[in-house]
Amino acid sequence: MVKPATAVALAVMLLVAGCDHGHQITHRPDVNRPVGYVWELPEGFPVPLVPPDNPMTVEKVDLGRRLFYDTRLSGDGSVSCATCHLPELAFTDGKSRSVGMQGSIHPRSAMSLTNVAYNATLGWDDPALTRLEDQIRVPLLNTRPHEMGVAGREDEVLSRLRKDRRMRRLFGKAFPDDEQPVIMRNAIYAIAAFERTLISGNSPYDRWAYGGESTALNKGERAGARLFFSKRLSCFQCHAGFNFSGPVVYEGSELPEPLFHNTALYDEDGRGAYPEPNTGVHRMTGRMEDMGKFRAPTLRNIALTAPYMHDGSIPTLEAVLDHYAAGGRARPVNPGTSETEVESGSDSLMTGFELSPEEKKKLIAFLNALTDESFVRRAIKQAVR
Repeated sequence: MVKPATAVALAVMLLVAGCDHGHQITHRPDVNRPVGYVWELPEGFPVPLVPPDNPMTVEKVDLGRRLFYDTRLSGDGSVSCATCHLPELAFTDGKSRSVGMQGSIHPRSAMSLTNVAYNATLGWDDPALTRLEDQIRVPLLNTRPHEMGVAGREDEVLSRLRKDRRMRRLFGKAFPDDEQPVIMRNAIYAIAAFERTLISGNSPYDRWAYGGESTALNKGERAGARLFFSKRLSCFQCHAGFNFSGPVVYEGSELPEPLFHNTALYDEDGRGAYPEPNTGVHRMTGRMEDMGKFRAPTLRNIALTAPYMHDGSIPTLEAVLDHYAAGGRARPVNPGTSETEVESGSDSLMTGFELSPEEKKKLIAFLNALTDESFVRRAIKQAVR
């Protein structure tokens, strides 16, 4: 035990060591510097990969959240990111094809932003689109069709934001090193930071599989899970891993090869052609072997994101299962027989399977059990409207 006198002497020594010319040196954090973001991740989830040029901060996430819901971040001030990504629909819009500024119809449906931080590629069909910071530029600057209509009106859009004293303050706090922080790059980086926080992992399935809640899934839902992961149906082959999607990236992971699948939705010419402009990866590469290939989206919160497929052409989960059970609706009939053969361009897994009405019911129950109600409630509560 240290004697009182010794304790006093130690205290004096420490005080003297911490002084310079009679003034105590203190190391207080700079209150004007952004605060590092602390991840609160579900059980079993890895830390998302964050690009070094856009580190996560509390201030940046807050700014990005506000910009996500702000219609001023569009050419005519009529739409926002949230127009096509509604929190109550797991950040989709319930439309077959999204509608942008001035009623412009997008050729594809809005993908869910659930766990978008983990996606190895972004969007439906672009293998090169791997950063949220790049993806966000697409809806902002697209002109064919107009989505948010910012291209050519950047100064006008930024002027609206700069006139708002609170918005100027939020940009300044998120990007304190910038003399003029209200710029388009910073808006994009802030929205990307916010979207990385849209992490869902508290569905009944998660509580059953990772949380140790044996009753989180009922008997029918557990039977549906067995069907989903069975070799006979092989749903898990394309909707794999903790995110029920294609390849994922996270902190410390290797960069996986992107995967895209042709699910035999169309055969326009007898050779597997898809209707323009939705030709899949072929749209980007021009190669026939890429015809009809699209990324497998996450199945998390899938019950909230109807209609389905890249063009919203399948209205319900029941119809989606019928499509896969049939091996796709674009399987040509082999001449001279009643047999169908898989179109050469479609995925090798599109062979079809038998699914009884009772099995379909159980599989649908399992897919419904991937809905994370707490994620949706939190997103609705945090929405800025």
